[in-house]
Amino acid sequence: MRAAFLVAPEGVEQVELTDPWAAIKDTGGTPVLVSTTTGSIQAFDHLDKADTFDIDVAVTDTSVDDYDALVLPGGVANPDALRLDKNAVAFARAFFDAGKPVAAICHAPWTLVEADVVRGRTLTSWPSLRTDIENAGGTWRDEQVVTCKGGPNVLVTSRKPDDLKAFDAAMLNEFGTAG
Repeated sequence: MRAAFLVAPEGVEQVELTDPWAAIKDTGGTPVLVSTTTGSIQAFDHLDKADTFDIDVAVTDTSVDDYDALVLPGGVANPDALRLDKNAVAFARAFFDAGKPVAAICHAPWTLVEADVVRGRTLTSWPSLRTDIENAGGTWRDEQVVTCKGGPNVLVTSRKPDDLKAFDAAMLNEFGTAG
């Protein structure tokens, strides 16, 4: 099981990257850090700089065919930057087109709104994204984790870092059927 973790060069919420990363690694999977550039990314603990992480591959140098699943960590600045990058948006959309599972937490659904893949789907997010998701044709729920199978792939979403235990469990359950 290879899972792409798509993040911007700056602004990812560190725990929303490291916790699902560890969950996949602990089950024998291979997480891969994909970004819009090469080098390293700067993670954050809310608004404070946290650790840096080496990027494994630039989004322009990889393909959905290289992975079984996609994880989109949150943080406010991270998905806001990703949704402005046409290659990142196309990469995320490609997982839906290929029928591969996607997991997104907190503000990460902004990238999915931009990719035009939430129409007809049920998901959750950080509460401030509710209007964006509904305007994009999705149904928003205020729940710890939402697993939506009503589309071309499975979509697992959660609201915030406090939901990570449920998010990781649902993600691993759905990703276990991938590949």
